[in-house]
Parts: sequence; C-alpha cells; structure tokens
Amino acid sequence: MDRRKDAVSGTVVGNRLLDAKQYELALDAFTRAAAEEGMNGEIYAGIGAANLGLGRLGQAEEQLRKAVEYEGAAPETWNNLGLVLLDTGQEPEAVEVLRRAFALSNGQNDDIRDNLRMALALQGKTVYDAELEQELDVVRSGHGRYRLTRQP
Repeated sequence: MDRRKDAVSGTVVGNRLLDAKQYELALDAFTRAAAEEGMNGEIYAGIGAANLGLGRLGQAEEQLRKAVEYEGAAPETWNNLGLVLLDTGQEPEAVEVLRRAFALSNGQNDDIRDNLRMALALQGKTVYDAELEQELDVVRSGHGRYRLTRQP
C-alpha cells in the first residue's frame, strides 16, 4: 500500500457506491466526506439520494431541499426532490420541481422528461386511483438519478 498518495474523496466514493446501489455504504461515505470537507450541496444531494434509495423519503426530502438551496444544484438533484415530493403526495410542488430540473438539463435528460410527463399526468388525476399508485415504482437509472416506471 502506498501511503504517500492522496485518499479518494468521500464524495467520489459515495457516488460510486450510489451507482452500485450500496446505499448504506454510500451514506457512510458521504457522512465521512462531510466530516472532512464540511457540508455542501453535493454532499447533501448524495445523502438525499442514498436515503431515497433506502426508501427514507422524509430524510431524503430534507436533505434534497438543502441541496437545491446551493447555487448550481444539478438537474438530477432537482429530479430526485421532485420524485420524493411526488411519492409523498405533493404533486403540485413536484411538478414545479421537475419542470425546473427539466429546464436545468436543457431538455436533454430523458429520465427527467419522462418523470415530468408522469407527474403532469398524475396531477391531472383528481380521483385517487389505487391501481395507478401500485403500478408506479421509483427506479435508479444512473449516477444519482431516479425515474418513475410502471411495474410489469
């Protein structure tokens, strides 16, 4: 082991663990990164994405809201917040957050576009539809990104 080399950033490790769907380990890595670097938008976003992956929607919402307060928050962070809001029944705010994510991505992110379409369709529904709720699932689709899909 070469101890003269710099250690890999905890944020980099956390993002790699998110990609590998190792959410608990990613949460630990982001927590270590926060201790070393201090809290910033990227760390809040990583912790929020890890909590989203673990199904901890309340914690994910709190962390993602903090992440988007930072200037230059990634479209994927806005997307993740929109999905949490959508999953917790806050459709109008979710639509606005997903619109912002779509705009920040310059309309180039297919996952965000699909999530916005789904949110708009859900917002248009005025009656509770248990069938539709059971058909949707939040699926990780890449580096810190999630999308809504219909269950087979």
